[in-house]
Amino acid sequence: MLEKNKIYRRKIEDELAKLLDRRELIGIKGARQVGKTTLLKKIYDGIRGQKSFVNLDLIDIRRAMEENPLDIVTRYKKEGKLFLFLDEIQRVKNAGEVLKIIYDEFPDVKIFFSGSSSLELKENILPFMVGRAFIFELFSFDFEEFLMARDEGLARIFREKNESFKKAMDGDEPQPPSFQQEFLSLLKEYLIFGGYPEVIKTDSREIKELILKNIYSLYIEKDVTAHFGIKEIAKFEDLLRMLAFRNASMLSISSLSSSLKISFQKVEEYLAILRHTYIIHLLRPFYRNMVTELRKAPKIYFLDLGLRNAILNNFTKFDYRADNGGLLENFVFRELFTSDYSIKYWRTTGKAEIDFILMKNEDLIPIEVKLTETKPGKAFYSFINTYKPDVAIMVTLNDFGKDKINSCTVYKIPAYYL
Repeated sequence: MLEKNKIYRRKIEDELAKLLDRRELIGIKGARQVGKTTLLKKIYDGIRGQKSFVNLDLIDIRRAMEENPLDIVTRYKKEGKLFLFLDEIQRVKNAGEVLKIIYDEFPDVKIFFSGSSSLELKENILPFMVGRAFIFELFSFDFEEFLMARDEGLARIFREKNESFKKAMDGDEPQPPSFQQEFLSLLKEYLIFGGYPEVIKTDSREIKELILKNIYSLYIEKDVTAHFGIKEIAKFEDLLRMLAFRNASMLSISSLSSSLKISFQKVEEYLAILRHTYIIHLLRPFYRNMVTELRKAPKIYFLDLGLRNAILNNFTKFDYRADNGGLLENFVFRELFTSDYSIKYWRTTGKAEIDFILMKNEDLIPIEVKLTETKPGKAFYSFINTYKPDVAIMVTLNDFGKDKINSCTVYKIPAYYL
């Protein structure tokens, strides 16, 4: 049974814990409602000593922070060290300068801050924070965090399987699967509803849908309209729906411009907003041959599939969808995206394509995503013959096995290993 008011552990907490005693500021950026405030409050609750949590959505506090930031510290600081938590820092004008002033003037103040726009942080905050801050990104729950909330026992098994998947990329044998149907059932739920914390906390499909629609509505209202000042909201939403339909496909800005009847530059502007507010990611191609391999065109992926499905208002169960192949590919991207690997895709001018290329040190590992077990396609053979990797991966819903292509070992891995 899920506990509505329970605060579930995030994997990033271990990294943050190592930095609590250091002088530098700690910044957490991420999309709206992924749990930034909850994470800050959890850190706040775990700190013994003088501390203060400041909500910068409150106009009076925000104005005081803008006009005289030293007064904020004076108000909350007594003798000794103060842990100061600033939530939604992007709401403050000249936030970077404000943070720098506090940091420089109060060596015994440890600042934590959160923000919802990476563009705002990049332009107005980070230039003042060089050498002064550690910045972390928080996303919606990945599959492991989702399992930790739903079934801690399965989460422990997942970690073992995931570790064996990582070792397989170094040439070791992966562990065979277990509890396949339970993993598969939870994976299919995750593929439809994604990993927003409030979505995970309810068992009701109806409430999950309602929460996701509300998150989307608030994003359009507060981020797109109020913060970025976009006036052609209908065009922006049309673009977002078109991207959702073309999920896991190559992106053509000129095609989008023509279909939506808006300028090339306007499409670029809207895409930048979507990237910097953590809605989409544009995956760049891998290439070494300047003639036969694509070098520029990115592929489009969503950072949360629940929100992607809310944009389309399509919460049909996984087994009955026409887009389930794209959903599975996007899931694999999402899991690899937050891993330690550098990730690209590969496509030739002859349209041979590999979904993902992992780059680890000097090694290349091609990964192809298939709904069901099939023989590797011509592109797989082409890449292996050209680059001669030691290991290649085929990710499917539930298949497990091993093949050989020349000297390359090809592992078939269930998606719930990732």
